[in-house]
Amino acid sequence: MSISLSAITKSFGKNSVLKEISLDIADGEFLTLLGPSGCGKSTLLRILAGLELQSSGTVSIGGRTVDGVRPKRRDVAMVFQSYALYPHMTVAENMALPLRMRGLNAWQRLPLVGRLLPGTRIAKRQIEEEVRRTADALSIGPLLDRKPGQLSGGQRQRVALGRAMVRQPTVFLMDEPLSNLDAKLRVQMRAEIKELHSRLGVTFVYVTHDQSEAMTLSNRVAVMLDGELLQVAPPHEIYADPDDRRVAEFIGSPKINMLAGTVRERGRIDAAGTTLSAVLDMPVGTLVAVGIRPEAFHLTHHAGAGSFAGTVRLVEHMGSDLFVHLDVRGQGEPLIARLLAERAPHVTIGQTLHLAADLDRVLLFDEAGRRIRTTREGRGASVARLREMA
Repeated sequence: MSISLSAITKSFGKNSVLKEISLDIADGEFLTLLGPSGCGKSTLLRILAGLELQSSGTVSIGGRTVDGVRPKRRDVAMVFQSYALYPHMTVAENMALPLRMRGLNAWQRLPLVGRLLPGTRIAKRQIEEEVRRTADALSIGPLLDRKPGQLSGGQRQRVALGRAMVRQPTVFLMDEPLSNLDAKLRVQMRAEIKELHSRLGVTFVYVTHDQSEAMTLSNRVAVMLDGELLQVAPPHEIYADPDDRRVAEFIGSPKINMLAGTVRERGRIDAAGTTLSAVLDMPVGTLVAVGIRPEAFHLTHHAGAGSFAGTVRLVEHMGSDLFVHLDVRGQGEPLIARLLAERAPHVTIGQTLHLAADLDRVLLFDEAGRRIRTTREGRGASVARLREMA
């Protein structure tokens, strides 16, 4: 089912949590709401589920406005961070619960009386078959007779997914479902969720603060901060072509290097002790922020304009890569360069290095944090085609 959020706001007293959020999600899409804690992403998901009422705005699912529609009537299933499994029930009973609540009346659910009522046996058999089929799809069939306390974190998460799946919803809502798992299991479950989405072909809306989850799982990522929706785009575009400085700084690990720059004559930009030239028409003296991702740097022996000279403060060995922290004149924070270890085998603390950037990947932002693009290039191209000064 497609989803449409139009001008959604939410306030708790005088505290504005969501500010005019508008978002369209295509049928079958995997969209991730990404942002730090407190940005409003979980509140937005709860509004979509019907667990929270928006202060203003409209929610539509499958072209039908669902404002005021109870959660169970929205045909959505939600998976929580805490799994929310009943500890006294077996895996099979936990997974069957939504089907029992939907398919059996109050009398049929009674242990003794229910057996005597017509249709109960057939309905229960159908529920058992659906639970078994879903459990087999999630590789938890042998666990159906166990209770949650006898399961690992990953197994409990699969049970929570299975309980959502048996309902055959048109929309899956997932609120940080992997946060309680260790790093290795998170990677494994990430792959399983992606495969599950491909197999089911229904709409997934996923909430996380973990950019790795967002970038690997999603068709599109919606970046949120302080109740605002900053950018919605495919993962590669969010990373390489951000609209806003806050998006550029939130996405990426290590984070993007931000250098204070000043526009000079003939399109030159002075930043961190070097001079760059840009196809950029801005008044002399205009302040800009120059963003360079760590992997956009490479070692150079050229010590002139266009290269960044500094002293190595820290070297982090990451196997095939090195994260080199460089103290550069005029910079309060060190530059971080991600270099191939085989090309920089002898980098040591205290050494003087010269770094040059892949200038097609340099990003510029104005004082308000908005991305600066040239009319000639538009979206998808470098912010301003920089070249090293001769």
